[in-house]
Amino acid sequence: MAHSLSAKKRIRQNSKQRARNRAHRGAVRTQVKKFQKLVRSSSELEALEKELELTQKKIDQLAAKGRIHKNTAARQKSQLARRVNTLKTKTD
Repeated sequence: MAHSLSAKKRIRQNSKQRARNRAHRGAVRTQVKKFQKLVRSSSELEALEKELELTQKKIDQLAAKGRIHKNTAARQKSQLARRVNTLKTKTD
């Protein structure tokens, strides 16, 4: 257990920031699941591309703030884009 005031304050700050980070990462996970559900159910490419842009934007925002690693963000965005691109090639 922390004894100094600064250590106690740091514990409080860390718990608040951890909760904030978890909330943001959870929101992005929800957005990715929403996108994946749309990919499975919908065949409208315009709607998929719009949802892809929104999802990629949220992932970029997490990476910019350091809440996830930049390579993790790049990998997730690539995987999502690949799913849309395979649907594009199937419809052509």
